[in-house]
Amino acid sequence: MEFSDASLLIIAGGKSSRMGRDKRFLSYDGEGLLERLARRAAALPFAERCLCVEERTPALQDIAERYGLTLVEDGVQGRGPMEGLMRGLSKIEAGYALAVSCDMPFLELAELRPLLKAAEEGSYQAVLPRAGRRQPLAALYRWDLSARFAEALARGERKLGIVIDSVPHAYVDFPDAALFFNVNTVADWHLACGRMANERRSRPLVTISAPVSNTGKTTFIERVLPELRARGIRVGVVKGDCHGYDVDERGKDSWRFKEAGAAGVAVVSPNGYFIEQRTETRADLAAIAARLTDVDLVLIESRRHGTAPRIELFRERGELTLPCDAAACFTKPQQGLTEVREYALDDAAKAAEVIAFLMGNKRIGV
Repeated sequence: MEFSDASLLIIAGGKSSRMGRDKRFLSYDGEGLLERLARRAAALPFAERCLCVEERTPALQDIAERYGLTLVEDGVQGRGPMEGLMRGLSKIEAGYALAVSCDMPFLELAELRPLLKAAEEGSYQAVLPRAGRRQPLAALYRWDLSARFAEALARGERKLGIVIDSVPHAYVDFPDAALFFNVNTVADWHLACGRMANERRSRPLVTISAPVSNTGKTTFIERVLPELRARGIRVGVVKGDCHGYDVDERGKDSWRFKEAGAAGVAVVSPNGYFIEQRTETRADLAAIAARLTDVDLVLIESRRHGTAPRIELFRERGELTLPCDAAACFTKPQQGLTEVREYALDDAAKAAEVIAFLMGNKRIGV
């Protein structure tokens, strides 16, 4: 089975109660979550495309028209994604529909092709991806499941798993859990924005910062480097220092060149090189990070001059005022944060996991 043999159902009718605002229109770099998925879906030759919503609005109508989606409204509001699935499946002409939620910003629809192949191997009414847990809102459903969903809704049942478990179904395992990362809370959204900041970079960056000095940024990086290396990630580090520095010892050739007036000095050895360049103004840390070679990721240690995405550290020194580009916070003791995901400051394994997610590492999700 190919994508051209299946329909697409974009499930976008939730209340966004945990987010506090309509997450379909959460925007990064000028593009909302729903539009991001609609744009990606337009690149694949689905037999038909439906946008399943609770009710029609001008904003939803605009997206539907621009991306060739047929709006399908819920018959009864407030019954969750099962209502959208039931209505969508009842409208399609193809035998199967790929149903996906609009709150998974890293879902690459083309990577769900194994679901289509699995559907050919048995008489399944549902084929679901599994990445740690099953993903019913990124799954393939046969058209006749519409009746089963209608029966469940009629008796007050809204859990998709109850219906799925009652019919022939199959699972396809996916190693990349980040593919199915979904945005439910403000903290989820900040983490997602951090990963999206790295999407257009040839080499991802993550800033490690803190509100005051002596919080332990260097120690934090020292602990996380072996964890990242164990995952096969080659890491470079750029450090911002407001106190200045002096690389060379007095009397060395490179020191003599600087003393004689050289604005920059490079020393190359069989095992590596360093460049010291004097500048009139502070150099941009991201620009310096781009000059590192043979690394997969650059960590920037800086109190104020880093770039997104940023991991903030806090150890009861100063006042914890999270920067707008904070993706996560590692604290000691725990602060009870809700606007970003909070982890223990000494948890190097979790730090490596979060950093790998932010860099777009396909092997690790959070």
